[in-house]
Amino acid sequence: MKMAYILFDNMIMLDLVGFYEAVSWMGILKAKENVSWDFCSNKEQITDDRGLTIKINHVTPDLSVYDLIFIPGGLPTRQLRYDTDFISWIQTARNVEYKVSVCTGALILGAAGMLNGKRATTNPSAYELLTPYCSEVVKERYVRDGNIFTGGGVSSSIDLGLYFIESLTNEEVVQQVKEKMDYPYYTPRR
Repeated sequence: MKMAYILFDNMIMLDLVGFYEAVSWMGILKAKENVSWDFCSNKEQITDDRGLTIKINHVTPDLSVYDLIFIPGGLPTRQLRYDTDFISWIQTARNVEYKVSVCTGALILGAAGMLNGKRATTNPSAYELLTPYCSEVVKERYVRDGNIFTGGGVSSSIDLGLYFIESLTNEEVVQQVKEKMDYPYYTPRR
């Protein structure tokens, strides 16, 4: 499974790191074959909302080559959803199997047309902003509609990652990851 993490200036790092930490364990535990990821952006490096800088290893790649795209949130999503170049780039992932967002990253998926007719969630502060992009805004920590996975507020990233693992593997793998992460708070849905 080849994953693209879509990063941008002033994003919220925990949105990324919670999901990334959980899902990377699928490869470490060999629960899925060929687990790999790239950090992608429309520029060579980004700085999060607290000043942490990340070097990007793939600048505006064709996202259609990935199995999963992940979009974190942050205040810039409110403007990025109107950035036609950025949204056109995200739309290259139209046929990607899994589309995942946390927090206001859902606004980007929505602006790219990927939430049409879907149920989704976002940070509670952005429920109204998400409404035009999906069939129903669900006030839950994480939501799955087909192969679209959306997480609510910032820390839901960890739970969304564990739910994603559960959806692709099984409860045993989720339990192993919870133990590795020392995270007893997630309860499997199956």
